[in-house]
Amino acid sequence: MAALTRSSFSVFRRLVTQQYRCQCFRMQHVRCFRPVPSLSVACKRSPKILNSRSLHAAIVNRGPIIQFKLSDIGEGIMEGDRVSQFDSICEVQSDKASVTITSRYDGVITKLYYDVEATALVGKPLVDIETESSSEVIQEEDVVETPAMAREEHTHQEIKGQKTQATPAVRRLAMENNIKLSEVVGTGKDGRILKEDILNYLAKQTGAILPPAPSPAPTPPPPPATAVSPAAMLQAPPTSPKPVFTGKDVTEPLKGFHKAMVKTMSAALKIPHFGYCDEVDLSRLVALRKDLKPIAEFRGVKLSYMPFFIKAASLGLMHFPILNASVDEACQNITYKASHNIGLAMDTTQGLLVPNVKNVQVLSVLQIAQELNRLQVLGAAGQLGSADLSGGTFTLSNIGSIGGTYAKPVILPPEVAIGALGKIQILPRFDTSGQVVRAHIMNVSWSADHRIIDGATMCRFSNLWKEYLENPACMVLDLK
Repeated sequence: MAALTRSSFSVFRRLVTQQYRCQCFRMQHVRCFRPVPSLSVACKRSPKILNSRSLHAAIVNRGPIIQFKLSDIGEGIMEGDRVSQFDSICEVQSDKASVTITSRYDGVITKLYYDVEATALVGKPLVDIETESSSEVIQEEDVVETPAMAREEHTHQEIKGQKTQATPAVRRLAMENNIKLSEVVGTGKDGRILKEDILNYLAKQTGAILPPAPSPAPTPPPPPATAVSPAAMLQAPPTSPKPVFTGKDVTEPLKGFHKAMVKTMSAALKIPHFGYCDEVDLSRLVALRKDLKPIAEFRGVKLSYMPFFIKAASLGLMHFPILNASVDEACQNITYKASHNIGLAMDTTQGLLVPNVKNVQVLSVLQIAQELNRLQVLGAAGQLGSADLSGGTFTLSNIGSIGGTYAKPVILPPEVAIGALGKIQILPRFDTSGQVVRAHIMNVSWSADHRIIDGATMCRFSNLWKEYLENPACMVLDLK
């Protein structure tokens, strides 16, 4: 073996490095989108040969443009904005639901297909997103989303493997201040992010201090009473300046549930309404509910009077199926509905909503109470979906929970009948022996489509419904 000196070893290393460099860069091509300025480097030391492993060649390619189709619901973006996966794009509000849409890709918004307040079509492109070539692109398919999925996306937004819970108002506030919800710690129930969490996070980022709650100003002590002379009493009282009202009228467009109500009530105006009223003695039902209420609470169900009203209506519809029907716009055909989807008019923060209990004819009173508890929780949170709000065949309005005895309910097309329940009052009534007794009286008001329902049919149905409630034991004979 021959011994190598330091100088000969340097020459040998240069030859090997040059050959290795030629082999590494023989087939490589570097594509530049803009000219690279030449750099001049002044070195005081002797130049060193760089190791070829420290050199890298990058290939830059633009990714395809993906059409993001409208399949669910979100908040505002502009052309040129960069979005990441799960970022909110916009908020879409239909006649019955309001949901937030999130991005499925990382990229830049290149085109908007709709303006603000415009009507977007389901399954059509919403925006164009220019994605990066390194990101995996999955072409969207036209999928009809179930209402249950729409409700879940409205409540939860999945970000990096975890679900962030926040209301649309909180998401809008976070987006306006460029705050990622994944970076905010929620202090609400089950980690829900509240408005105060966003404000506290923003204060920490900007160094601002939230203003403290205003403290009431101290009340000065009353001045000491002084004697008033008769001459001063005869003088006219001092004139005080008249108050000036500075309020202004506010005009805003109808949208969301209010716009849907205008459409529904305009269609209901074309229906000739027939009205019928009666009173029901609920004394026996009140005693029965008092006995069953602890049992229902033990099973985790809040039992009100409404499940009995709904079940009695379903039993009555068995004998009068025309009240559970619908008629076409030309009033040429009647469709008798097999399912008893009985709706309940509900007063919510979003306005009047009418969710319905599906297939009441096969449910027990306790099962109806469970479904009503679920709908009331969703209604209070503003999370009722289109599945809960559509498909109704008959409606009851519990207006008596707010107040009033009689009402004139308006039919919800394409249904043909509706009932309004007044408040329960304790009034004097005569019993079978002629004695005056305390009675729990409730008034009911019915409206029917007089084009296909006559007064006698509505009266017979009301009498049967009344019999079930005044003698709850009769319901047991017809239960299936």
